Amino acid sequence: MKLSVFSPVFGDMPLDAALKYLADRGVDGMELGAGGYPGKAHADIIELKNNVKKRDELKALFDKHGIEIAALSVHGNPVHPQKNIAKTADEELDAAIEVAPKLGVKNIITFSGCPGDGKGDMPNWVTCAWPNEFADVLKYQWNDVLVPYWTKKAKHAADNGVRICFEMHPGFCVYNPETLLKLRAAAGDSLGANFDPSHLLWQGIDPVAAIKKLGNALYWFHAKDTAIDKYNTAVNGVLDVKPYSDEAGRSWIFRTVGYGSDEKLWKDMVSALRTVGYDGYLSIEHEDSLMTQTEGLDKAIEFMKNVIIRAPRTNALWWV
Repeated sequence: MKLSVFSPVFGDMPLDAALKYLADRGVDGMELGAGGYPGKAHADIIELKNNVKKRDELKALFDKHGIEIAALSVHGNPVHPQKNIAKTADEELDAAIEVAPKLGVKNIITFSGCPGDGKGDMPNWVTCAWPNEFADVLKYQWNDVLVPYWTKKAKHAADNGVRICFEMHPGFCVYNPETLLKLRAAAGDSLGANFDPSHLLWQGIDPVAAIKKLGNALYWFHAKDTAIDKYNTAVNGVLDVKPYSDEAGRSWIFRTVGYGSDEKLWKDMVSALRTVGYDGYLSIEHEDSLMTQTEGLDKAIEFMKNVIIRAPRTNALWWV
């Protein structure tokens, strides 16, 4: 396994300085945000598609510091009911699929997206089976939008030798292992999971059980944590739309790794990853509102160095 950092944490730092920062701390790679919600602070996926010189310059900069481009991230909503939003996300996803192999990158990180109800212009994330019109919305979203769209994208990815990794995130149609596996079964196995435990923990999902359920459908891993406030949750439950800045009032908040779940759970997750055959990157995503960018990231890097399993699984039964 290798250690990566997701680039938005360096949004106010030049890429050259960010790569030096990672190299100085023994990090192996960077998950490069190049469009969509992660922004374009360090790379623009459309520009990289159209400009060979820009691709060569980017690769040379990473090589200079001995850091790998671990993945390309273009998280967006390509099935958004507003056509202009969907078009931008779709174009960025297509560009990432075509640029990734030119950069030696296998994994593209994004969201499944969330359509509307077929009548309005806003996404509609359904969380209840009743009233009955919710079930009708789900049928429309999956049968008319998600499966046809992602079947085409899965083929495009397969044709280019890359994989699309869905971050299972509430608010989008793929938000847990069940919905991930449902879309993968319908659209193709070049679609898989970006496993981010921070989005699963507050839903009440056991991340170790989820890793084992996903098995070889798990293509990427985000190292991010969540702290659940047991008192606020006891009163209000886990669905929470208060601002992330309201740390005292929320039922849960994102934390740097180790500040939401203990080291034992993280070691159990890493062991489960090894058990199901995952030997890829563990990519730190730092979104802890109680810590600065650098303090939270430095703590996460040191924490992950203690739990990651680096050596290849070659002669593991040497003792038998």
